[in-house]
Amino acid sequence: MNNSYYDSLQGGSPGGDALAARVTQVMKRVYFKMFLAMIVSGFTAWICASMGFITFFATHSWMMWVLFGVEMVLVMSISGALNRMTSSTATLLFYLFAIVNGVVIFPLIYVYSGVSIAKTFFITAAVFGAMSVYGYFTSRDLSRWGSILTMCLFGLIIVALVNIFLKSSTMEWIISVAGVIIFIGLTAWDTQQVKTMAQMAPQEYVGKLATVGALTLYLDFINLFLMLLNFFGNSRN
Repeated sequence: MNNSYYDSLQGGSPGGDALAARVTQVMKRVYFKMFLAMIVSGFTAWICASMGFITFFATHSWMMWVLFGVEMVLVMSISGALNRMTSSTATLLFYLFAIVNGVVIFPLIYVYSGVSIAKTFFITAAVFGAMSVYGYFTSRDLSRWGSILTMCLFGLIIVALVNIFLKSSTMEWIISVAGVIIFIGLTAWDTQQVKTMAQMAPQEYVGKLATVGALTLYLDFINLFLMLLNFFGNSRN
C-alpha cells in the first residue's frame, strides 16, 4: 500500500478528511439504528409480558422454534439479499427482526428479577462499548481473530443444541463462559469490519451498510447480554 493511499485513509489529505467524515457518518447511523432496535425489542418484550403471552407460549412451546426460524430467515435475507433490496426495505426487515427478537426474549422477564436484568444490561453496555471502541480505534488487524472466533461460535452453537437434550448444568456454565469470551471478541472484530466497509463502500451503499452493521452489532450485544445474564441474573423465585 503506498503512503498517499495510507494517508488518505487516515485523514491526512482533503480526500482523507472526506473519507473520515463518511466513516463517522456511517458509524453514527449504525449505532443509532442498533440503539433504536434495542428499544423496539425491549418495548415488544414489555408488551408481550403485559398481555400475558407467557401462558400461550407455555402451552405452545413449538412457537419458540418457529420464531427462531423466522429470525434466521430475516438475518439471511438482510445479509444475503442486501444488494437486491432497497435501503428502506433492509431497514424495515431489520426492525421486524427486532420485534420478533423481543417476542423471543420476553420470557426472561418472568425468569429474572427486573433489577438483575437492568444491572446485566448496563454491564453488557459497558463491556460492549469498551470493545467496540477498541475495534474502531485499534490499528491492529483483527481479521484472523475474527475468523477464529467465528469458527468457535459455530462450535458453541452445536454444543448448545446438544445440551438442550443433555440438560447439563456444568455444560451450560461452560457454554456461558465461552459465549461471553466469543462475543466480547466479535464485538471488536465486527466494529472494525463495519469501519473497513465504510471506508470502501460507495456513498449510495451507506444506508444499506448502516443496516447490516447495526444488525451485526445488535446480535453481538444481545447474545453477550444473554450470556452475562447467566452470571448476573437473579431468579425471581
